[in-house]
Amino acid sequence: MTFSIATWNINSVRLRMPLVERLLAEQAPDILCLQETKCPDELFPAAAFRKLGYEHVAYHGQKGYHGVATVARRPLEVVEKRRFCNIEDSRHLSVRFSAGEKSILLHNFYVPAGGDEPDPEINWKFRHKLDFVAEMNEVRAEQDEASASILVGDLNIAPLEHDVWSHRQLLNVVSHTPVETENFEAMRKAGAWEDLMRLGIPHDQKLYTWWSYRAKDWAASDRGRRLDHVWSSANLVPSFLGYDILREARGWDRPSDHVPVIARFELG
Repeated sequence: MTFSIATWNINSVRLRMPLVERLLAEQAPDILCLQETKCPDELFPAAAFRKLGYEHVAYHGQKGYHGVATVARRPLEVVEKRRFCNIEDSRHLSVRFSAGEKSILLHNFYVPAGGDEPDPEINWKFRHKLDFVAEMNEVRAEQDEASASILVGDLNIAPLEHDVWSHRQLLNVVSHTPVETENFEAMRKAGAWEDLMRLGIPHDQKLYTWWSYRAKDWAASDRGRRLDHVWSSANLVPSFLGYDILREARGWDRPSDHVPVIARFELG
């Protein structure tokens, strides 16, 4: 049997609930991980998800900013809502669920964007981003015969040369600066995480999940970045069937600037 997980920075879950409903109706992933929900826990639209068949709902939110949520058609056990950098931002949620014969630990992350100036000495947001990624070194891909790990989310870094529309022009732009990309890949490897979106995809092939609101015609200019990621422990790689980037969602009515990524596994 196939099992699917979708990840999507929705940029306000209440504002864009019609888009979420469309995604769930058309794609029906087993689990959906949302970022930038911008919704305090007491106002999260759990009833709407349950009506759509996603009866298991976990969220870690705050008013107006940040926020992550994981909804599923199968039971979830909330494991942790971790605080990073001693700041109370809602940027992480981990849950555990069963698929096939494995217990899977699923991390849902929203990494800080980092502001516009790529200098940690004058831009505290960029300093926060670098510190956040450094703390993510402690998040490891736990695995054994009966367990595995998946990490998804808006990680706000495009690590590889062809994860952006122009490597040369974006080298000094936040999300693709060398200090970010090098620390990001070092963190991923330290945690023994596999970058599933690049498995079997040549590194010279462009991959984007985000297109700026600032572009007059985002599709024509196609100046994208791969800011959204799907990682797993090594023992899930043989079960990985592939993924879809729903580029068309960027053209939906009142869209997020990110699009959903849906990963599929051979897990019952």
